[in-house]
Amino acid sequence: MSDLAEVLPPGIVLIEDHEAGPFAETVRSGAHVLRADEPTANGGNDSGPDPYSYLLAALGTCTAMTLRMYARQKKWPLEKVRVVLKHDKVHATDCATCETREGKVDRIDRWIELDGPLSDEQQKRLLEIADRCPVHRTLASEIVITTRLEGAR
Repeated sequence: MSDLAEVLPPGIVLIEDHEAGPFAETVRSGAHVLRADEPTANGGNDSGPDPYSYLLAALGTCTAMTLRMYARQKKWPLEKVRVVLKHDKVHATDCATCETREGKVDRIDRWIELDGPLSDEQQKRLLEIADRCPVHRTLASEIVITTRLEGAR
């Protein structure tokens, strides 16, 4: 375990190689330790979810939490939320709503199931709110990623 793992502030995630395979990684966030890997079909050992599964998990958990929070604030009878997500690369020409016209674009399909005696208007509003979850907004906005090389440890 890296010495950095002991001093990471909240909001920081540390990824380190793991001996479980050529693509196996240990993911640390706060007190939580997770695994990541590639499926065997991609040369990994499938010892954890792949990176895109974590991306989908971030969107799905944020969606569910946002819907629960909104329904709770409105005192709506939302009993349970289920979110299923799928990621694909699709040809840009097959995407009617995409600005990109050549090559492939990333497409995430999200299915939301809401349990509870909600009215049609409440369900419609919750679907609108799903697009306002912070992770959805991040993924749909311009993202700037800065990368720098740290010294050898």
